Amino acid sequence: MITWSEEITIDANIETVWELFKDKNITRIMPQVEEHSLIEKEENEVGARHRQTYREGKRTETYIVTTTAFEDREERKLKEVTFTVGGAFNIKTSYTFQKLAENRTRLIYEGANEGASVLGKIMLKFARDKSNRKVVHDFLERVREEAEKEEEHVRPES
Repeated sequence: MITWSEEITIDANIETVWELFKDKNITRIMPQVEEHSLIEKEENEVGARHRQTYREGKRTETYIVTTTAFEDREERKLKEVTFTVGGAFNIKTSYTFQKLAENRTRLIYEGANEGASVLGKIMLKFARDKSNRKVVHDFLERVREEAEKEEEHVRPES
């Protein structure tokens, strides 16, 4: 199993950062996602299910993403999802948002990737931790860039 827990501080309002994780904006922070469509419940509730198609190179994979935790408070927000990719990997990710100041947010990104089959378990044994950390770091940086770019549009420099 591969696990991660990383955080980043973003110079943007918590609502601006949170907005990037809504269905309509998901491809801004996850450009490999080609489709993300709601198929059950509402996007802001536990049990919501989405059909998601992800492209890596020439290969695409479609799977169901289930929201397992959801919290939307002024000072703290949380979204946790689970999905299984190709019958080989069970993945759980969580995104915790903490308001540090009016225009400063901490984003904590945690997750686990566990083999769901013998092949998945073998593949994870050979996975490089350094490579996984780079993927996590790149994702957090993309969220920061998008949030700070959005924040500039909302409140331009005077």
